[in-house]
Amino acid sequence: MIAKIGKGMNIFGAVSYNQLKVDKENGKVLLAHKIPDPVDGNFTVAQICRAFEPYLLANNKTEKPVRHISLNPDPSDKVSDDRFMQMAEQYMKEMGYTNQPYIVYKHTDIERTHIHIVTTCVQLDGSKIPDNYDHHRSMAACRNLEKTFNLIPADEKTQRNEKPIFKPVEYSKGDVKSQMAAVIRYLPKYYSFPNLGTYNALLSLFNSTAEPISGEANGVAKKGLVYFALDAKGEKTGKPFKSSLFGKHAGLESLEMHFEKSKTIMAKHPSKTILKNSIEAAQHIANGESNFKRQLLEQGINVVVRRNNEGRVYGITFIDHESRSVWNGSQLGKNLSANVFNDWWNNGIKIDSDTVQSNKVSPSPVNTDGKDPFGFLTPTKNDGTLEALGSLLPNRQGEDYEERDFENRMKKKRKYRRGQS
Repeated sequence: MIAKIGKGMNIFGAVSYNQLKVDKENGKVLLAHKIPDPVDGNFTVAQICRAFEPYLLANNKTEKPVRHISLNPDPSDKVSDDRFMQMAEQYMKEMGYTNQPYIVYKHTDIERTHIHIVTTCVQLDGSKIPDNYDHHRSMAACRNLEKTFNLIPADEKTQRNEKPIFKPVEYSKGDVKSQMAAVIRYLPKYYSFPNLGTYNALLSLFNSTAEPISGEANGVAKKGLVYFALDAKGEKTGKPFKSSLFGKHAGLESLEMHFEKSKTIMAKHPSKTILKNSIEAAQHIANGESNFKRQLLEQGINVVVRRNNEGRVYGITFIDHESRSVWNGSQLGKNLSANVFNDWWNNGIKIDSDTVQSNKVSPSPVNTDGKDPFGFLTPTKNDGTLEALGSLLPNRQGEDYEERDFENRMKKKRKYRRGQS
């Protein structure tokens, strides 16, 4: 059993995402806890949202009061609707949500049948249910569900404790080769990535990149890799390092073997459908690039976007730290390709997994409360994060998306004016 917990502000978006599945006969409501039954037996988005109003209006200062949780049994587990309801009730009890309103949906639109739970962490008195140890408690709750309902335990890799500490390269600190070696030598051991592009997306979290080179030695064509450190802007800095300096696993030949192995593993791994479902939910709920990235970041998923000089999105990669796999958007589905996100973020045309609609998307405000947006990856003594995700610390992706959006719009205006003259 694997659980994903999304945190946000938009109760309407969370409910409408799930109701859309019901309307398209790809899902159904299994359980409505502390939510009045509709007279005609058919729930509506408005009716469900009204049940949450007293809690959200009482909110004192919780910035993200909405919780959108998915529970994903192993594909081999055959779980009845009654069992799903019991599992949801036990999970919510162990997470401290017994007295909260929540609604449980069953999704059947993908091969892996799973449930979603929408609720709020704000209580009627306006206080917040503590969530400092949510991930640790969620993992414990999943283990208990596996025992209680005789479910297949989650993949051993998702529970492994002996995980290394990777840190981003800081060029200003010197000894760059040693800093890079501490990351490059071990990433292939812990992560699956199917090509050089996804490998570089993962490396970018650690201020590093790999570049292919070719040449000839004694009349024989040779291919290889060199590595560079990246600065705060994501640009190469300093001298290149030959892959041989970091050991055979960092070389092109070994990595190409790793790519093929990763393709086989990822093609069959259940994390693909869980990740796709999490991204689609965030895609539907988020109101812009910044908010979309933050929704996923809180679930242990990094989003790496590649843009050309004109600001067009030509590549998007999702790094799931829980399953330790790296995916291009197009691998997960056409609705998660780079073109879809370019249309959304640059042209205001939002396309989600179920419907196409045109609406202007305003950028979300960037977090200014002083909190580290990558805090979920920082090791602490008691919160269970190290156990769940390892200790990754990607510091360099603190982009100002509002500024980038403004720059892109200015470029478009300049182009338009040149065309008019």
